[in-house]
Amino acid sequence: MTQAPTQPHTVTDTCADPARWRILAVVLMAIIMSLISVSVINVALASIQEALDASRSDIQWVLSGYALTFGVVLVSAGRAGDLMGRGGLFIFGVVVFTLASIAAGLAPDADWLNMARFIQGVGAGFLNPQGIGLIQHYFRGAERGRAFGFFGTTVGVSVAIGPVLGGLLIDLGGPEFGWRLTFLINVPVGLLTILLAWLWFPRPLIHKPKLQQGKGLSSLDPVGALLLGSGVLAVLYPFVETHPSGLLWLLFPAGVLLFYLWVRWERWYTRRGFSPMVDLKIFTTSSYRNGSLIMTLYFLGMTSVWVLVPLYVQQNVGFSAFEAGMVGIPSALLSAFSANWAGKRVNHYGRKIVIGGLGCAIFGMLASVAVVLLNEYAGLSIWWLLLSLAFFGLGHGSVVSPNQALTLAEVPVAYAGSSGAIMQTGQRIGTSVGIAVITAIVFAVRPYSSWPVAMSLGLLTIALVILLALGMAVKDLRDRSVAETPAGSPVTG
Repeated sequence: MTQAPTQPHTVTDTCADPARWRILAVVLMAIIMSLISVSVINVALASIQEALDASRSDIQWVLSGYALTFGVVLVSAGRAGDLMGRGGLFIFGVVVFTLASIAAGLAPDADWLNMARFIQGVGAGFLNPQGIGLIQHYFRGAERGRAFGFFGTTVGVSVAIGPVLGGLLIDLGGPEFGWRLTFLINVPVGLLTILLAWLWFPRPLIHKPKLQQGKGLSSLDPVGALLLGSGVLAVLYPFVETHPSGLLWLLFPAGVLLFYLWVRWERWYTRRGFSPMVDLKIFTTSSYRNGSLIMTLYFLGMTSVWVLVPLYVQQNVGFSAFEAGMVGIPSALLSAFSANWAGKRVNHYGRKIVIGGLGCAIFGMLASVAVVLLNEYAGLSIWWLLLSLAFFGLGHGSVVSPNQALTLAEVPVAYAGSSGAIMQTGQRIGTSVGIAVITAIVFAVRPYSSWPVAMSLGLLTIALVILLALGMAVKDLRDRSVAETPAGSPVTG
């Protein structure tokens, strides 16, 4: 297995740093805030539409605008943190996110709200890669697996409580004011996160920018940032637009061309002796390359589950928004449990944990297909979805956090932020493309068939995409076995 270029780093210094667990606590607070802001909004859309007299397109952009700006700034923000200090940019991201939450909560109309959501996405795009970079920097070995396990647990709990919290806040504030509380709830969390980060982060994380090699702005690679950001925007935009025209789809090949130009630029930039935005040599490391593809494929399928299931149980079964949110709670809680369990054991079992998680997720999808069809044709209670989706959640927690730890294991710390952000950008692209394509399949079938048949086809499509991720995980396990087999020894797989 080809190694990525390494840089001097004192493992004992970072592992022994007593601040590392406090740093993790602050990072997880910010992650909770940014993720609840995503999941809580789903139950508030109807209230927002009524209160602001918003169009369907406006409501679509309340969801999509956040995802778009988040994906566009991720890698640039990650690289800036690598060079200028992650602590300061983490705090900057939380400040931007908190101010945007205030603006969203006080929005007088849909345009104002959407602009605030765009800015929220920028804040999330800055804080997320810094958080991953800080975990990568301060934790090593088994401790890193545990830290990413806590990260995964936080994700699971946030996803679980978001819809329920949204329902409670809307009930508390009423249809006119309740949806505003779903944004304003971020403000006390954001302020506490900023305060604790300022008090607990070591001063060098905040006060010592370190643009490499004395080259100033060139170390940030502004041309590379512009090419990559434009490419992500061009690829994502047709998929997040409500009704993309034929001409708008031309942006997709344009985005692919921009990615190609970005790769060429990064290679030229490196040959000139500058510090590139992303060291492309990391892609020669099979663990990073395979892990990034696993994550992109998994998110291509996985995210659509939590779009289709609430839609199905509300439109076909007649559930309320609160009941629809309850369907996902066992899945999310088991995801949190399995993420913590897997994080403690990923160093021992390695890629086998991810393979097991993907298999469990596929089983959950197939079981959910059975529940949907048996509910329609044999009278089985739809509440059995709680059990089938619980298997999916159990698998989900065993995929995301362990895969993150395994993928970044051989990445140099100097590129931890940008490398983690590249992986997250793959997730964002997979999420947007997957939701657009899989929901399009369901709604294309719906006029010619029943809801259960269309829903089952959507879930089977998700299972097929996750099966592709499983194939890549098996390939990575094989690659690792080959790399670890001494020369002249038989390879047993």
